[in-house]
Amino acid sequence: MTDTGTTASTGTTTAGTIEISGVGRTYTRGSKTVQALTGVDLSIRQGEFITLFGPSGCGKSTLLRLIAGLDTQTTGDISVFGTTPKKASQRKDIAWIPQSSALLPWLDIKANASLSSVINKRADRGATTRRPEDAVGILSEVGLGDFLSSRPDQLSGGMRQRASIARGFAQGAPLMLMDEPFSALDELTRDTLRIRLLELWEHHKKTIVFVTHSAMEAVLLSDRVVVMSPRPGRIREVVDVDLPRPRTWELTETPEFTAKVAQVKQILWSAWEGDE
Repeated sequence: MTDTGTTASTGTTTAGTIEISGVGRTYTRGSKTVQALTGVDLSIRQGEFITLFGPSGCGKSTLLRLIAGLDTQTTGDISVFGTTPKKASQRKDIAWIPQSSALLPWLDIKANASLSSVINKRADRGATTRRPEDAVGILSEVGLGDFLSSRPDQLSGGMRQRASIARGFAQGAPLMLMDEPFSALDELTRDTLRIRLLELWEHHKKTIVFVTHSAMEAVLLSDRVVVMSPRPGRIREVVDVDLPRPRTWELTETPEFTAKVAQVKQILWSAWEGDE
């Protein structure tokens, strides 16, 4: 049975930061109807690192956009901190980190990472906003302390993505949604940023929902891996990653890590083959 939000020790249901119940998303394109998601149920607890894993077109990014309030489900319900995703976004509870760094090219890295502080100062005083965190401190945590005055075009792709991640953490939002942020980077840079991200997460205690098509990345980062089946996207199985933390690169060389990656891949292969 798929575990969508239970404690490992007792099996009892826990209150989630994110509650997803019976969610489906259907798009109409001309005369064609495309069912991107169907029957998605998931509970995500506060402080968890959750990965949505699956092949292209399985609805991972669609589900992430629904949680972010950037799209609206056709069926079912989504609750983020007890309210709708759009309201949670309006009160600055959600930070979004896309595939590309999306930095403003005319601002230096310090100014880019501090954007949320500037925006919040200009916001309606009656609105509920999150207090931004120390952008300079977080930039230093990701190794960019010596590049605060550099513009994005003066940095490598990996450095720009580090700045993007720092900006997300600096927003002060308790929930971070990350849509394949390392997919366009070379292998060595990806490996480095995975460890940097884990260090940030362990320090700042955020809830993270992370999209990837890499089983290794999913296992390295996550508390639980949500394996999704091909379209229409649904949750095939939720895998507990019962590996020790804090996680380092040495963990990837252990038999336990290799076995967990193989387990996640096998679930996906079974979904492709239609095994029930």
